[in-house]
Amino acid sequence: MTGVIIEIGQVPILVNSKNPDFLKMLQERYTGFISPGAPPAFELDVELVPPGKITEQEDIVVSVNSGQWLIERGDMRAELNLSSRTGRIVQSANPYSIDSALRIIHSLLLAGQGGLLVHAASAVRNGNAFLFAGVSGAGKTTISRLAPADVILLTDEISYLRRNGAGYVAYGTPFAGELAKLGENLQAPLAACYLLQHGPENAVEPVEGVAAVRAILQNVLFFARDPELVSMVFDTAWKLVRSVPVYRLTFLPDARVWELIA
Repeated sequence: MTGVIIEIGQVPILVNSKNPDFLKMLQERYTGFISPGAPPAFELDVELVPPGKITEQEDIVVSVNSGQWLIERGDMRAELNLSSRTGRIVQSANPYSIDSALRIIHSLLLAGQGGLLVHAASAVRNGNAFLFAGVSGAGKTTISRLAPADVILLTDEISYLRRNGAGYVAYGTPFAGELAKLGENLQAPLAACYLLQHGPENAVEPVEGVAAVRAILQNVLFFARDPELVSMVFDTAWKLVRSVPVYRLTFLPDARVWELIA
């Protein structure tokens, strides 16, 4: 075996490596999202190097030059070509670098497909998906833990959205947060977006127009310095709030909050 196909949001990415232990680690880490027979939509070659600083960038920097995308952070360096759907990453044999690279690749691909990666939990109930967005500490993990037994968790950390006709679909992801639990690899139509905040009681308040767009954009994961793609992301946020209701959800750490959701 020289590669593992990791399929998230119905986008199979083939990750190649000469190191069988690294490939085994990927299979175990992304259990439920491995699709051996899927035709790859993107191919990523991984070159493993000894642990240590690879670039001087402390934070993730994503830039483009003549169609070549460059991702740099202290622990990795990746080059991507979106036209040929190929890339190469230099990193040590750890799961965190490849995880970050996959998130960025998906964010770039989604930008051109009317989709978004959002710093949000999401879950399915009664056939519909619900998104819970917020910065760290807003309550994504809490709302996930409070979910009743009939709720299926798609993610407690990074939600995957793509436009489908007049609406949006939410997909499960393996990008886990504090729960350290992979989401279920399934999809459902997005019924509502909730902006989380802790408060003295459980309450829901509609958020519309510019305020809704601004709140969604504050939670979108997108690092690329590219005006065209940034414009696409902004346009997608507008289309999202026009087709899916957005609410401010103030809540206590009490399971009864789910009575307000679905």
